[in-house]
Amino acid sequence: MKKLLIPLIFIAIIVGLFEQSKDKPNIYILCGAVAVFMYGMMVLTSKVPSKKDNEEEEENDDE
Repeated sequence: MKKLLIPLIFIAIIVGLFEQSKDKPNIYILCGAVAVFMYGMMVLTSKVPSKKDNEEEEENDDE
């Protein structure tokens, strides 16, 4: 899944930047590119453990 999301995120960035550089950018394409980018980042970062959770586990181990 990660191998599919990273290129999808880069494609969304490129499409968004390309569309924004036009004289009259299509707002729907820009919104779609931002939505795809945000969704991809949400899925990728959901796998990363929270730093706060690790600190709480270490505090419980010390007691």
